[in-house]
Amino acid sequence: MSLEKKYHRDTLVIKIAGEFDMVTAEEFRRLVDPELDRRQIRNLVINLGGVSFIDSSGLGVIIGRYKKLSQSGGKLWIAAARPPVRKILELSGLQKIIQFYESEKQALEAVREA
Repeated sequence: MSLEKKYHRDTLVIKIAGEFDMVTAEEFRRLVDPELDRRQIRNLVINLGGVSFIDSSGLGVIIGRYKKLSQSGGKLWIAAARPPVRKILELSGLQKIIQFYESEKQALEAVREA
């Protein structure tokens, strides 16, 4: 898995490529949590366009970041999930609490409008 991070004001964008599983979920958490704390990030956009597989560990780390941001009044947004990954996200019920967007650009536009 590879992780790429960039910033748009108070929003952190993480672009993930590869499998988002037990091993890589921990790597994601170790990278993102300090950024959320240190830089006072209010919103997180997770671009899943490069993710070929996600398991319960990946889902769990997404939910954990959602809870962390919600406690401080922030939001988490999902962008560009491929159909197989999006189906898993939907089956897990995540679309009930997290908004999904077709592209990173659309997600960032939604962040600005929120």
